[in-house]
Amino acid sequence: MAQRKKTTKPDDVLIDISEVSGSAENFFEQYKKQILIVGGALAVLIGGWVAYKFAYVGPRQKEALEQMAQAEHQFQRDSFALALANPGGGFPGFADIVKKYGGTDAGNAALYYAGVSNLNMGNFDAAISYLEDFSPAGTLLPAMKSGALGDAYAEKGDLAKALSLYKKAANEDDNEVITPYYLKKVALLSNKQGDKDSAKEAWEKIKNEFPKSNEAREADKYITSLN
Repeated sequence: MAQRKKTTKPDDVLIDISEVSGSAENFFEQYKKQILIVGGALAVLIGGWVAYKFAYVGPRQKEALEQMAQAEHQFQRDSFALALANPGGGFPGFADIVKKYGGTDAGNAALYYAGVSNLNMGNFDAAISYLEDFSPAGTLLPAMKSGALGDAYAEKGDLAKALSLYKKAANEDDNEVITPYYLKKVALLSNKQGDKDSAKEAWEKIKNEFPKSNEAREADKYITSLN
């Protein structure tokens, strides 16, 4: 994973954003189909919308996916600036896909990609704007959205907002990987803000409910330090 320059002071660094974004990419690749389902159920409600979808949105969705392939390739290579604006070969970046293919599931997915790309580039306000417009499906993708937003707000120094978003990410669903991942962030940030009880509670939840997670290996060390 490419390393991005920190904008915070060394003693204020709470989260390794490059690690976070890498995790988000892996989750996205595994659960991409969930994103592309967004809005599909509405098509059966209104006959006119059904006709619109199959005559216009359907072909545009296929076109958008084809146009987005090169940007996805650059994203997977951690070439976030290229993925966002100029992936090469005459193909559009995620920013242009969002504008051109708004209303399609692929355009919605591009919002997430664009948000994470901006997050890695240090463009935190832009990251927040894209991520807030992203409409996630299921339970895992909402957690990813909240977690990425938390990272952006943490980098901007709004730690209260970041903590709220990390808690939301951790409580979306009991996922064996992402839940302890964000519980750790809750613990670290709570401790940073002087709330040792909440930090200890988060570590104990990791230890007791997700004992096989990577984060559980660190739990005893942190719990001891909080006693």
